[in-house]
Amino acid sequence: MNVRVFYVCFILLLGSILNAQEKQISLNLKQAQEYALQHNKNLMNAKSDLLIAAEDVREARSAGLPQAEGTMDYMTNFNYSFNFGPGSEIVMEDQMNAKLQVSQLIFSGQYWVGLETAKIARRIAEKNIELSEMDVRENISNSYYLILVTKKLLQIVNENELNLQNMHEHTRNMFKMGLAERSDVDQISINLSEIVNTRKSMERNLQLNYNMLRLWLGVESEEEVVLTEKLDDIISQMEGRNLIDPNLDISDNPNYQIMLVQEDLGHKNIQMQRWAYAPTISGFYSYTEKIMKSDFDLSPKNVAGINLNIPLFSGLSRKAQLSKAKVEYDKIKRSTQLLEEQLTLQERQLIYEKNNAYENYITQKQNVEVSERVFQSMNNKYKQGQISSLELTQANSNYLQAENNYVSSVLQFLQSMLQLDKLYNNL
Repeated sequence: MNVRVFYVCFILLLGSILNAQEKQISLNLKQAQEYALQHNKNLMNAKSDLLIAAEDVREARSAGLPQAEGTMDYMTNFNYSFNFGPGSEIVMEDQMNAKLQVSQLIFSGQYWVGLETAKIARRIAEKNIELSEMDVRENISNSYYLILVTKKLLQIVNENELNLQNMHEHTRNMFKMGLAERSDVDQISINLSEIVNTRKSMERNLQLNYNMLRLWLGVESEEEVVLTEKLDDIISQMEGRNLIDPNLDISDNPNYQIMLVQEDLGHKNIQMQRWAYAPTISGFYSYTEKIMKSDFDLSPKNVAGINLNIPLFSGLSRKAQLSKAKVEYDKIKRSTQLLEEQLTLQERQLIYEKNNAYENYITQKQNVEVSERVFQSMNNKYKQGQISSLELTQANSNYLQAENNYVSSVLQFLQSMLQLDKLYNNL
């Protein structure tokens, strides 16, 4: 019986381990971006909008294809009769007809422009997918960077907490031997409590950053995400890149491309309103089968004809719509010009911020090395009784602040490079 229980427990444990492995996903930055492109819900909605736009094109095209419809009607007159005199009574018998009608649009300027407009709308949906993909890549990178930076800071805090614990234990032993004062123990104890609170806060921030990454990845909240790259790996990749900025080609920017398509759409809208003054020609053919009819029936079974619709006067509404379309088109053209100027200024600003971020990164990297040497020197002097605990904790705080400034400068540098890549459409 005990053997059976052991096997059952073993199988349950094995199942839980396999289930846990299924709910874990390991990704580097590139893999995370590609995974999000397949599972991000905002991007999936953008792709659905493209499918809708494609169906809109089919719907617009169908208006110019032959239209056919069938109808059937039944009518009774309740045996109503006409009496024209003796022997000349006519009874209105029940009637039943089946009718098939086919129509075809022959000419309509608005139809062709409307079809082109629907195709332009589909192009806008395609460009929106490109923008959504770019936003997804950017947000995945930012979330990935934030997690790596937070983990790096947490590592520094953990190491500092361990150092303070050793300092606290060493100082307390010195106090017991009469070689240190009580205030020295209290001072280190206060710093230790502060660093513990800092660590707990950063652990909570790390979980928030992971939750944000899960949201952009499109994975379930309980699924564990493991980042296979470290912050040092990302920094090495950035330092290995050519930091010389390329010349901005505005035509490659997706936002600018969308504005050009919007401009084309505005021009088509003007054409649409102009064709509203033109006539519309359509043809039709109908066949009616008399299933139940009266004896006196002269209506033909086959009928064909042409409809000519000539717009004469619409209370000046067409003129107002055309004027409105022209104003909107001019507005779009000015917006396109404004975007060109904004992108040029944005490039200069981002290059300026990137250069500053890189210089600050180099400076903070050097400051960490200096602060670490100072702290190690002060720590040795403290163990030899040459300095007070206050001086040592101050050196420790300076070193911790230097590490924090360095990691923050790394994040700022990475984000500045990310913004430039987005501007150059290199994500």
